[in-house]
Amino acid sequence: MSCNWGTELWDQFDNLEKHTSWGIDFLERYSKFVKERADIELSYAKQIRSLSKKYHPKRSREDESRYTWCLAFAATLRQLNELAVQREELAENLNTQIVCELTRYTQEVKTERKTHFQDGRRAQQHIESSWKQLESSKRRFERDCKEAERAQQISDRIDLDNKTDGEKRCSLKARQTAQQKKQAAEESRKEYVTSLNQFNQDQHQHYHTLVPVIYQRIQDMEERRIERICEAMRSSAEAERKVLPVVSRCLDVMMDAAESIQPRMDTQQVVEVYKSGFDPPGDVEFEDYSATMRRSISESSYLDNRTEGRRHSRKLWPFIRKNKLLTLLSSPRQPPPPPPTSPSPGGMANSPQSPPPASREPITQRLNDLMTSGSRTRKQCLRSLKRGGSSPADCSHLPPEQRRKKLQTRINNINQEIQREKEQRDALLKMREVYERSPQMGDAGSLEPRLEEVKQSLQRLDDELRRNQAWLSEADSRLSDHGGRRQSGGCGLNSQATTPGSSSLKQLDNRSPASRESPDGSYTEDHSAELQFKSRSSEFDDDFDDEEPLPSIGTCKSLYPFQGQNEGTLSMVEGELLSVVEEDKGDGWTRVRRNLEEEGYVPTSYIKVFLDSSAKGFVQSSRLV
Repeated sequence: MSCNWGTELWDQFDNLEKHTSWGIDFLERYSKFVKERADIELSYAKQIRSLSKKYHPKRSREDESRYTWCLAFAATLRQLNELAVQREELAENLNTQIVCELTRYTQEVKTERKTHFQDGRRAQQHIESSWKQLESSKRRFERDCKEAERAQQISDRIDLDNKTDGEKRCSLKARQTAQQKKQAAEESRKEYVTSLNQFNQDQHQHYHTLVPVIYQRIQDMEERRIERICEAMRSSAEAERKVLPVVSRCLDVMMDAAESIQPRMDTQQVVEVYKSGFDPPGDVEFEDYSATMRRSISESSYLDNRTEGRRHSRKLWPFIRKNKLLTLLSSPRQPPPPPPTSPSPGGMANSPQSPPPASREPITQRLNDLMTSGSRTRKQCLRSLKRGGSSPADCSHLPPEQRRKKLQTRINNINQEIQREKEQRDALLKMREVYERSPQMGDAGSLEPRLEEVKQSLQRLDDELRRNQAWLSEADSRLSDHGGRRQSGGCGLNSQATTPGSSSLKQLDNRSPASRESPDGSYTEDHSAELQFKSRSSEFDDDFDDEEPLPSIGTCKSLYPFQGQNEGTLSMVEGELLSVVEEDKGDGWTRVRRNLEEEGYVPTSYIKVFLDSSAKGFVQSSRLV
């Protein structure tokens, strides 16, 4: 079957015009479709990138680089970012290779279609004009023929009625008119034949030459348009196929990241991070309270009420609540402000409310004071620990296992710094050799200060490395001692009797190394401090158990107003009555209470204290004890 529009659709000019117009509209719609899809790809890439950025850690945390599930999630986020890059590349290819080309081609097709249909319309107008001329000559020939026939009939009728001379003259005139009409009809006939031949010629040329050529051009234009749509669809699929290998690799990396998660390794890593190396606490020793029977009745009743109320809430060191210690550590360790020169409130305007901080004491000195002092000053020692100095260089304040890891990390960092300094030294030496061989390139002496600086830095790093290695060896030896003692201690405990009273001395001598750990986690080998700490553990727990408020030992009256701006202080106005909880320990501060709720420290020089008689006796007896 022939598919030539010129022969098959010679009479469908209007339908062809509509069809080609619809085809161009479809081309424009497809261009808009590809553009909107590119915009969607860009929006998707932007959202994926924002999602990856949102859930990516802002800072490199050590925890997230330690566990496999954190590393897998970070790898997934990186691959999502790579997917966003591929989507952006796909959108760019769609815009540049398809949308821009289709937009340009659409304008070209519109111009070409307009030209072809203008030629078709001109050919159509020409054939229509030829047809009108043929119709006009045909109608004129028909009219002339009818008029000639009518004139001949009139002439013949007059000839039949010819009798007189007048009638003869009329007959002659009628024959002349009929002759003229006959000649006009003959001329109209010739003109009609000429118009007919011309129309047939134009019609043949129109339907067999002009229309096939014009319609063939329109057909070729339509086929090129369809082919361009085909190429655009193929290019779109090819652009997406081009990013599929990268997308597939990203998905493979995500799968590998998911497969790399190892729960057992992560749980083991938790042990490595948080293991302290301490041994569990041993059995609680028997505490003999029969010595309190020698006290007087009034004193024993006063002390027993306080001791019995706190005995049920005692806890071992690992289970002490932090808020209790922090409450005790919050007492002011700064010297109190001097009393104002005038007792009036206006005199406080020039008085210092924020005194300069006191000099920091070494943390070892405060721990020594904590172990060797009586119960009267233990709270004061622990309060000073809160404002203690920096951590020791050997990390002895850390638990054994954490100390070993800290020292190992420090040694690795020092080795890296040493390697960098050596590389820099080698580069400087090579540069000096080049300068010595070619003085025009530079002065070799200018490198000596830098070489000396690198040498000193290497010496300093070597000393620091040896020092940390010695501390690491010490920590490893202590850890090995801990392990050996734990095994020997476990065997011994299994073979001992379960009676607490009979095994108290053995437990005191064979106590595991964990009992030498200080409450804040530091480790000590001081056996005397260890024994003192053991003997006073019960009393220490009683002092720091704040389940019930301390009893009042008297009252006081404020002589001047005081604004407590530091942590642990209490504000008061002039003439206010307060309850005294603790006397001045020698640091210039007195602990007071207001309405059984607010409690804090005020300067001793700002108040006048009235102690109860029973409280005075209790304080004196506690000092003697």
